Amino acid sequence: MSRYTGPTWKISRRLGYSISETGKELKKRPYAPGQHGQRRPRTSDYGTQLHEKQKVRFTYGVSEKQFKKTFNEAAKIRGKHGENFLRLLESRLDNVVYRLGLAKTRAQARQLVNHGHFLVDGKKVDIPSYRLVPGQKIALREKSKALIVVSEALESQYASVEYVSFDKESNIGTFVRYPERNEFLQEINEQLIVEYYNR
Repeated sequence: MSRYTGPTWKISRRLGYSISETGKELKKRPYAPGQHGQRRPRTSDYGTQLHEKQKVRFTYGVSEKQFKKTFNEAAKIRGKHGENFLRLLESRLDNVVYRLGLAKTRAQARQLVNHGHFLVDGKKVDIPSYRLVPGQKIALREKSKALIVVSEALESQYASVEYVSFDKESNIGTFVRYPERNEFLQEINEQLIVEYYNR
């Protein structure tokens, strides 16, 4: 299954979950498309697990193949499988660009990375799924510093998370550390995703 590229509000309404983490998509119509507030039928365990998986997959905007690959990689790390899985997704370059406030959405961040606008530790990286490790620096390339989309994103910057930092004078961001589980996606129950893949 390829990556979804349609409107995020449609997915958010279907899942009953704000995949932008802002809540904007659900403000007007907090029910699923076509339901008009009707009660949803009871969901099976499988349906609940699938629902949770889709919430996370659409939040990070990755394909099913990439999602499963990252899940399998997380199994090789010591600690809780589900938590490690979410941390690997959170340390993707496109996600960190978004967390730094250099893009308004993850989709925009992914596009900026794809177009080669960023340097990681001084080297151009144009792979959105590139995985950062704590201490790595993210900077705009010289020719990309005048990008209007970036300056607009920085102006409307929402409260940043503590595991990244951004120096506005030097325009350099840092992936400070891996996040603690209570610092991101707090509404997600990752154990349901582990159960989905282990069923």
